[in-house]
Amino acid sequence: MHTPASRHVFSRRDFLRYTGALGAAATISSSLAACGGPASTGSSGSGGDKDLITAVIGYGNDQSWDPTMTASAFSMAANVHIYEGLLDTDPINRQPYAALATALPADVNATTWKFTLREGAKWHDDQPVTADDVLFTFERVLDPKANVLIGSFFRSWLDTVRKVDDRTVELVFKFPFPDAVQRLTIAKIMPKHVFGQAGGWDAAKGGKAVGSGPYKQTSHQPKSNTTFEAYAGYNGPRPATVKKMNWLSIVDASARVAKISGAAAEAQIADNVPYANIDQLTKGGLQVEGGKGMNHMFLMFNTAQKPFDDVRVRQALFYAIDTKKMIDVALKGHGTASTSFLNPENPSYRRAATVYEYNPDKAKQLLAEAGVSGLTISLMAVNVSWISDCLPTIANSWEAVGIKTTLQPQDTSALFTKMDQSQSYQVVAAASNPNQFGLDADLIMRYNYTSGGTWMKYTKWDASPAAKDLFAKMDAATAEPDAKKKVELTQQYLDVVAAQAVLYPVVHTELMTAWDGHKLTGVRAQGYPGINLLQAKRT
Repeated sequence: MHTPASRHVFSRRDFLRYTGALGAAATISSSLAACGGPASTGSSGSGGDKDLITAVIGYGNDQSWDPTMTASAFSMAANVHIYEGLLDTDPINRQPYAALATALPADVNATTWKFTLREGAKWHDDQPVTADDVLFTFERVLDPKANVLIGSFFRSWLDTVRKVDDRTVELVFKFPFPDAVQRLTIAKIMPKHVFGQAGGWDAAKGGKAVGSGPYKQTSHQPKSNTTFEAYAGYNGPRPATVKKMNWLSIVDASARVAKISGAAAEAQIADNVPYANIDQLTKGGLQVEGGKGMNHMFLMFNTAQKPFDDVRVRQALFYAIDTKKMIDVALKGHGTASTSFLNPENPSYRRAATVYEYNPDKAKQLLAEAGVSGLTISLMAVNVSWISDCLPTIANSWEAVGIKTTLQPQDTSALFTKMDQSQSYQVVAAASNPNQFGLDADLIMRYNYTSGGTWMKYTKWDASPAAKDLFAKMDAATAEPDAKKKVELTQQYLDVVAAQAVLYPVVHTELMTAWDGHKLTGVRAQGYPGINLLQAKRT
């Protein structure tokens, strides 16, 4: 999920940003730093500033802020308030609406979509939004050399973007792709005059944000907080509902809970609420609600290292895990054992042909068939609190089938720096949630399973015959015009992913959000990391 400054090649640290505090961001440009120091976090307590929403985010704000490259929970959530796509979608039901564009496409099966930009739309430096900005953004998204994170969500179906006039653009598809309506929200349009300058993309990565949305960034203090204020020049469909916002980055769970607890609570809302604190916060008068979605813990294997090149060994390690115990003890019941790469609530979900129900005898059998005994595993893991809670169950389960296990939880940045540097590993446990980008199965799979993509480079698997066959099946499903056949083809390749168990979820979890309903209205809990306050109001 970081982007090397040279070629903007997408790497893992930019990819898993939302799982915790990842590596240090690039230095903020002097113009951004001049916005001022950290805003006071104490003015929003009981009876505080009614023009201010103070939020506590359980993820780092010091990862990439480049909308084309980031998967950081903090920056992605913030960017929704700062930037706009041609189209955007509701954060909960994913219904599309025209954002920078004036209307939704009239015919979603057409292979050319024409959009007129909203008259009077301006960047936060008061410069007008033009068609050149749209072209600038999509040229980067589609550029295989830039290889940005969101590129894999577009290159399979979008051929080119053309300028008609200063306020009109045409998107030309390779084939009909109705899912583009929701997909376009991912491509946040960025100002060419700002980020097209030398060093512009590095500045975006480091925290510089200039959008056309309802809120503009006023201060950015990595590892501390980011502040926003309503942009007076915004004339779009979802105007700012408060004058100011202060988002605190607090990765430590106990400190995060403390900020929203008690009569003198400094914040009105917090995401990533630990399951163990739900009763405490509810009894304290807060609303605590969960959102089910794709959020999951996955295992990823280095298939270049024996015996993890053997599919039977990978399968055995999944069968050996007591997922019921993990859900009951570590997740306090707020989880579901994975029965597909997709979570059961996904529209394309179907129980996979291979399901890893707890079966230690089968695990032992598969290990024996693979000729493996006396296996010792070092399980590297991100130090996200709920992932750490799950690790003892994995270790105990593997020990029970004769596998000596050493747990190595560590800072997310440190873990993926090692992998970016091609240091060797055996197995990694980490968190992921592609629902940040969308719900359709094609998008979710391309987040992880893309030929030449960062995840596949980590697994050392994507050059294998099985991987090439999978990628071909995915492309066929993407291009299939018949909706029913598309679902059938999608479920076929999901079965391949389940059987191969190269990168695969163990459990899907529920994400919890807490807020003070006496001070904040219009909040909806979402099933992916971060928050959305575009319709929230102070009371």
